[in-house]
Amino acid sequence: MMTILNQPFDALTAGQLYQILKLRSEIFVVEQNCVYLDMDDRDCEPNTRHAWIEEAGLILSYLRIMEDGNGVTRIGRVVTHPQARGRGLARQLVQHALACLTGTVVLNAQSYLRHWYEQLGFHVTGPEFLEDGIPHYPMAQQIHPGNTQ
Repeated sequence: MMTILNQPFDALTAGQLYQILKLRSEIFVVEQNCVYLDMDDRDCEPNTRHAWIEEAGLILSYLRIMEDGNGVTRIGRVVTHPQARGRGLARQLVQHALACLTGTVVLNAQSYLRHWYEQLGFHVTGPEFLEDGIPHYPMAQQIHPGNTQ
């Protein structure tokens, strides 16, 4: 049975944190061949939330939700385990995050995922840019109470 979990850093178990960091490293560092420091100190900020889909104790898809200040919330590190891709898990997880939020929600989408995020209600807010050598678009969406995708 799949479960969506949403926890602050202090509520994560050592095993959950290990799985999250391992998945992020496997995809963002190894698969995408991008050498960068994934652990950027935002994971442990008091208002950062870690959301994931778990099945049989394994984290299949993950994202983090962070406050950027001035009523802006950022979604980042959206990732799905290669063996769980094609099941719509990332979509479910982003929709879960959006259902928990109000106000301005921003993210930096890898360029090849621009249209995918547009289907979830995001729009491009600036020119394409390189982040850690990978093309991205800044994107945003306004969430009003009761508005879900």
